[in-house]
Amino acid sequence: MSDVRPSVNQEVRFCRADDGVRLAWARHGSGPPLLIVSCWLSHLQHDWQSPVWRHFLDDLGDIATVVRYDERGFGLSDWSSDDLSLERRLADLETLVEAAGLSRFSVLGMSGGAPVALAYAHRHPERVNRLVLYGAMAAGGPTAEESEEETAFLAMIRAGWARPDPLFRRVFTNMFIPDATEQQMQWMDELQRTSTNADIAVCSREARHRTDVTRLLPEIAVPTLVLHADDDRVVPESGVQLAASIPDARLVMLRSRNHILLSDEPAWDVFRREVADFLEPERVAVPIDHLSGREREILLLAAEGLDNTAIADRLTLSVRTVERHFQNVYLKLGLSGRTARAAAVARVLA
Repeated sequence: MSDVRPSVNQEVRFCRADDGVRLAWARHGSGPPLLIVSCWLSHLQHDWQSPVWRHFLDDLGDIATVVRYDERGFGLSDWSSDDLSLERRLADLETLVEAAGLSRFSVLGMSGGAPVALAYAHRHPERVNRLVLYGAMAAGGPTAEESEEETAFLAMIRAGWARPDPLFRRVFTNMFIPDATEQQMQWMDELQRTSTNADIAVCSREARHRTDVTRLLPEIAVPTLVLHADDDRVVPESGVQLAASIPDARLVMLRSRNHILLSDEPAWDVFRREVADFLEPERVAVPIDHLSGREREILLLAAEGLDNTAIADRLTLSVRTVERHFQNVYLKLGLSGRTARAAAVARVLA
């Protein structure tokens, strides 16, 4: 595993939900803002070391300013399983959107995160530029024929999630990435144990199976791209159903058996190209009138050569507040990296 690349410079922050639960979110990349709605398993730090997820982060960061988060109960967020319902997850997402300073942005809903993405786009169409759904479903519950199988899955989670050996966890890994190498499967095995505990995993799975946003689909009013593996074992055929129910949605079927596309399969190149092309219209430079008066003010002071401490003194603000304003400016203008400050200043002086 020594060939796995080190983590890039991502910004990790925390905020509080209205019930006091701490939520972790991160930002990296450059370009128009893209919010990734968290799927079943995530860990903001661990994902960067994963040969299963790293290519998603790298390649999406090349085409967008990616904002992602760990749901309550997972990763760097508080491990709480009191309420993992759709309404709770949607309220958390609304909190995170405000904490990240997002105004208008695109949304990527993957797998179990798709119902939350759909519900958010339905409730806030004025904020969502574009919606991408991948490996998605509108309703997650097992059929009557699958109920015995689901009972077995829940029993395996309870019995084997925390075990040092991956015997039980490997069942889920084989479902998600059947064509993976042994190294990739080992990472997926470990992600399960690293991202949460058995109680939360069971609670989350049960809550997702109670989720159903099918009735919202005909009312989704934002441009939508649906990508789905044609032999996905986790959510077979749901991509077609979604695209048929969402007005004017475009469907792209991917030749793969993997629920999580792997970096070396041709389907990944198709996914990357389709998402880049879909987001391309959002690359038009954002005019500075999208910035608040305070944001323009700090840019003009930066143009005078003042650093953050001097700007804070001039405006009677804390340095932390000034930093937050700059981060919001970068996000709105689709800027990142060491040149972001200079580019933002140049934009306000143009």
